Amino acid sequence: MNYRHTFHAGNHADVLKHVALLALCDALTAKPAPLFALDTHAGRGLYALDSNSALRTGEAEGGIGRLLAESPKHLAITRYLAAVRACRQVHGSASYPGSPWLLAHALRPDDRIAACELHPEEAQLLGSTFAADARVSAHERDGYAAIKALLPPRIGDTRFNRGLVIIDPPYEAQLEEFDTAIHALREGLTRWPQGTFALWYPIKMRRALQPFYRRAAALPAKSTFVAELLVHPDDSPLRMNGSGLLLLNAPWRLDETLRGALQLLARTLGDPSGSWRLDWLKEPA
Repeated sequence: MNYRHTFHAGNHADVLKHVALLALCDALTAKPAPLFALDTHAGRGLYALDSNSALRTGEAEGGIGRLLAESPKHLAITRYLAAVRACRQVHGSASYPGSPWLLAHALRPDDRIAACELHPEEAQLLGSTFAADARVSAHERDGYAAIKALLPPRIGDTRFNRGLVIIDPPYEAQLEEFDTAIHALREGLTRWPQGTFALWYPIKMRRALQPFYRRAAALPAKSTFVAELLVHPDDSPLRMNGSGLLLLNAPWRLDETLRGALQLLARTLGDPSGSWRLDWLKEPA
């Protein structure tokens, strides 16, 4: 409840998850059936990088700021930068889109988005951002509970067989958050086994994540892989050295798309020891 993403918007972790999010959306919208997207920890949806909060940390300078300056050539990165520029054309040159804004930008008129945020002030801003977009419903509620309440997705008489769940918690509970997230993923897969699920997680010391990887591999998904970006060596528990995405039931060939993007992101955003990793925990049958 104390976490405010406005201090961290546009940093290297946002770059990773938002490059991947748009790649997911583009892969899923390649088929004509309507989609449902659930963003469990949506934040306010739109950020100002010239705010006091953002300037206090300066994290965006090493993330979206550096990426815009260097513009590495890869389809997924170019797509992401184009979305950021589209956001800035509407909301100003210092704006940065959160995941619900990117979902609304990438999805289609018949698709639907549920964005959840527990912090009252952030939830109010989230609702204001999307008040004019009938595709987006903003909820002031616990995002984990929304997985149980809103899946399988049905709005009126429309059932959504395809779509995406994004889980991006603040990890205020440190490693205990992984237990909660794994439980939520299992619940979601049971309720909506054909859905695509993406969980973001921070990396401080990778060896501390081994129990998480083992439990993730045992989830009842058809396929499971991790995509990670390290901007520093993963040997310090005192800072976030990188982050990763656990992707369940990902669209075909998404791993190939992300592999090339990760290589360029590590080279552009990382220090000399920056690295990337893409590993299958459960390959598709």
